[in-house]
Amino acid sequence: MNRFILVALAGVISGALITTQFTEPLIAQETKRVKSTYENLDLFGDIFERIRSSYVEEIDEEKLIESAISGMLSSLDPHSSYMAPEDFSTMQVQTRGEFGGLGIEVTQENGFIKVVSPIDDTPAANAGIEAGDFITKVDGESTLGKTLDEAVDKMRGPVGSEIIITVVRESVDEPFDVSIIRDTIEIKAVKARTEGKTIVLRVSSFTSKTYPNLKDSLEKEIKAAGGLENVNGVVVDLRNNPGGLLNQAIRVSDAFLESGEIVSTRGRAAGDAERYNATPGDLTNGKPVVVLINGGSASASEIVAGALQDHHRAIIVGTKSFGKGSVQTIIPLSSDGAAMRLTTARYYTPSGRSIQSLGVSPDILVKQRVRSDEDPEKDQNLQRFEADLENSLSNDSLTEDERNFLENERKQQEETAKMRNDDYQLSYALDVLKGLATLSQN
Repeated sequence: MNRFILVALAGVISGALITTQFTEPLIAQETKRVKSTYENLDLFGDIFERIRSSYVEEIDEEKLIESAISGMLSSLDPHSSYMAPEDFSTMQVQTRGEFGGLGIEVTQENGFIKVVSPIDDTPAANAGIEAGDFITKVDGESTLGKTLDEAVDKMRGPVGSEIIITVVRESVDEPFDVSIIRDTIEIKAVKARTEGKTIVLRVSSFTSKTYPNLKDSLEKEIKAAGGLENVNGVVVDLRNNPGGLLNQAIRVSDAFLESGEIVSTRGRAAGDAERYNATPGDLTNGKPVVVLINGGSASASEIVAGALQDHHRAIIVGTKSFGKGSVQTIIPLSSDGAAMRLTTARYYTPSGRSIQSLGVSPDILVKQRVRSDEDPEKDQNLQRFEADLENSLSNDSLTEDERNFLENERKQQEETAKMRNDDYQLSYALDVLKGLATLSQN
């Protein structure tokens, strides 16, 4: 019995020794790592102090620290960054999709701000601002020498506040002042139109307004068509859409899905994984969908394209997308309004693939044609058809209604063909949907 106890005790002591042998190196490594980190922080402090005291010119210490933070974040990946208060504020405006302003799209020309177009039903449009107008002063301050962003910031402001802009118009001899009361301007993230029997949804960004815009626009086009039975499908145009809010990409994907995973995100720790699933309710009731993408389609756009592609819910047409498969979290830093954008996860399509650096490959590769200066009707004029031949036989197998139907269909085809000169990829998408609709009728 005593022997057993001794053996057991020896085993315990032996185990303790073995455990100590494995633990001590780990503790030593951790201590060394912590020591190295603090040594490097001391080094940073030494360098900062040397710059502050010895640099040839007096420096802005706050700006120097911000630059160091910015460099630290930007060294991680292309999408992690430091946002100064004004940058963070601008980002919030962009993602909200609305701001207090005038309602004009502007560009810069010859150093001055030029109006591209006033937005309908906004203060600028109601005040008579016209496309082509030059804004030379804002509240008496010249716009000459200001950047476009500086001028735009000057024109934005609290809703209900007054702004006086000085306008130069080609048809008017002298500059004149226009008083405008700022109002809430909503950035329309989705624009819709109907081509033939196909609804085209142009999604330009993923702001907080994107899904509501898409739903409302789609419902209006369906109503104008006289119901879904008169719609052969939907084109979702995501070309040159740089992305935006993850939750909006999920909602837009969900708009065309009844069930299944939309996207998953995986962070550094195992517990950081998230899965987002579709909810019942397809806004198009299963109508064919074509998604247009190109090299400018990134991030949230790729989530939508990848989800619909993996579920075989849409045909992806165009060229390979940008390939941004990471998720950034915005973390406020201080009371002065600064923040940092930190990459915290990768996202994966329903099939489990990451598009990071690879992009979404289209099901049908279609490169956009470069417009030529030649007459697009040139080749058409050389073609001749049976009906063009002298004394050709007429078709006596069709009723008058059938003839009219074919004539209308031919006109729609000709309109789509003309579109190829302006937007070859979109016209291809329309053709694909027409073919899908024809197949579904068989």
